Amino acid sequence: MPQQQSPTLAFKVDVDTFCGTRDGIPNLLRIFEEFGVRATFYFSLGPDNSGKAVRRLLHKGFLAKMLRTKAPAMYGLKTMLYGTLLPAPLIGANLVGVIASVKDAGHETGIHCWDHVHWHDHLRQLSREEVAAELGRASSAFQEIFGCRAATSAAPGWTVTSTSFEAQDALGFTYCSDTRGEFPFYPVFSGKRFKTLQVPSTWPTMDELIGENGVTAATVNDIYLKRLKPGLNVHTIHAELEGNALLATFRELLVGLSASGVRFVTLSQAATEYGADAPACAVEMGPIAGRAMPVALQGPTPW
Repeated sequence: MPQQQSPTLAFKVDVDTFCGTRDGIPNLLRIFEEFGVRATFYFSLGPDNSGKAVRRLLHKGFLAKMLRTKAPAMYGLKTMLYGTLLPAPLIGANLVGVIASVKDAGHETGIHCWDHVHWHDHLRQLSREEVAAELGRASSAFQEIFGCRAATSAAPGWTVTSTSFEAQDALGFTYCSDTRGEFPFYPVFSGKRFKTLQVPSTWPTMDELIGENGVTAATVNDIYLKRLKPGLNVHTIHAELEGNALLATFRELLVGLSASGVRFVTLSQAATEYGADAPACAVEMGPIAGRAMPVALQGPTPW
């Protein structure tokens, strides 16, 4: 671990949808520039099938979360209909300029997925070949936009399997960020150790907190500032939320973090500084407060 133990924070920006890419990214680039922050953006590059997420209503708690977070207002009606009543637009092919502007602004870039809903909802049913194809298509689209291979990826909804870890290892990523946990580690899943370093998200997302236990957009930042700890903190935000409906709330968070003397880093910097002596830790899919579906959780070291 590095000697630096003052609070360090890395922003992981998940870009899930067409509208989040088109509208949320420019807003986030402006606010990051204002505060001198460099973040790590993960792009969904295939079809926006967000409307198909309605099938998650079969999962206990999903409807309650949708109502609690006011999802239709947060994400917009078009996004809620893409892939069902409206055709699914191709994100990468149609928004090359917006996506490329992230790297031009000095931020780190990586792969979120090809089809966000397909990965999140069906990964466990996909064959090894299908998982490799999903990551492969996203990797090819990334290379077409940026002219280089991606060095990192982050799974939609923190959803993993042994085959997804295998596919990441095969692509030779420097590190990935698919998990929730406390510190960088090498994943052990279903008894197998994988070679790609994980830099997990350590904070809950805003949509997990707002609406629970009386938390509002006006009070959510108090939770984050109290949660700030010495060493590495990793916060996942979404272009669809912090880049749009919650933009003012996010700016207030940056004000508070800056006043607290936080050192901002990218995830690649975090991987280098905090991953040198990373242990191997078990990973399992399990529940987490404020989220309706299981996520990949960092567990104890397996030996």
